[in-house]
Amino acid sequence: MVDPVDMRRGIDGLSVLVEQALQRSPCAGSAFVFCNRAGNRIKVLLWDGTGVWLCQRRLHRGRFVWQHSGEGGIVLT
Repeated sequence: MVDPVDMRRGIDGLSVLVEQALQRSPCAGSAFVFCNRAGNRIKVLLWDGTGVWLCQRRLHRGRFVWQHSGEGGIVLT
């Protein structure tokens, strides 16, 4: 997602964002990365074939570099 996300969301809340905003299935095998407004936290939602992983990273200094796009998402290969 390009827009900041409330980091209180868990697996279910982030899965709903993937389905509604991106019209993708969270179980499709892609990783979905979400960032907060301050840019110092990210969450990664990842399906591994048997379940969903939710990974979180918080920076104590600095910010993540976040590309802005009008498309609602960025595809990395």
